[in-house]
Amino acid sequence: MKHWQKQFRAVVIGAMAAVSILVVSSVAQGQTFQVDPAQSSVKFTLGDVLHTVHGSFALKHGELQVQPAGKLSGEIVVDATSGNSGSGMRDRKMNKEVLESARYPEIDFRPDRFDGEVAPQGKSSVMVHGMFSIHGTDREITVPAQVERDGDHWAANVHFTVPYAKWGMKNPSTLFLKVSDTVEIDMSAAGSVTTSTAASTQ
Repeated sequence: MKHWQKQFRAVVIGAMAAVSILVVSSVAQGQTFQVDPAQSSVKFTLGDVLHTVHGSFALKHGELQVQPAGKLSGEIVVDATSGNSGSGMRDRKMNKEVLESARYPEIDFRPDRFDGEVAPQGKSSVMVHGMFSIHGTDREITVPAQVERDGDHWAANVHFTVPYAKWGMKNPSTLFLKVSDTVEIDMSAAGSVTTSTAASTQ
């Protein structure tokens, strides 16, 4: 009887040790979320007194490194010169007077952490914090992100408001046409996921 109890205890201890190793291994792993511009889009919405203007920007490239304990690094870069609202005259004015895209050709977001958990499969909701750079100035923002994982593929949707006039950019309103001093941004990003083992667990 005592021999059987010793064997059972040894099996339990061994199982617990195996689980501990798996947990430590998973904690030591980081994941890279590669952004595919072909599967991604950045859309904007700007209201005026006559109608709502819809447009888009081209996403240049992006890569995010997700580490344990909610750590996040990397960047997503948008081509500021690519703004397209369907009106050449309006887009030229946006580029020249508002974004000054010849001087500030990129808009980027550099996250540093997130609150919540990204599930290895299915949908997750997290809050992402980082620095949003537009018109040559960094702004600290926190945005909600809806993330979906399917094997080694991921997709995310982010919505936030840019108070561009408050942030020092020109409001393009004229005497006869008034537009909002904020613009709504909807970003959809997608790509592949790879997992790597961290060299250090500090």
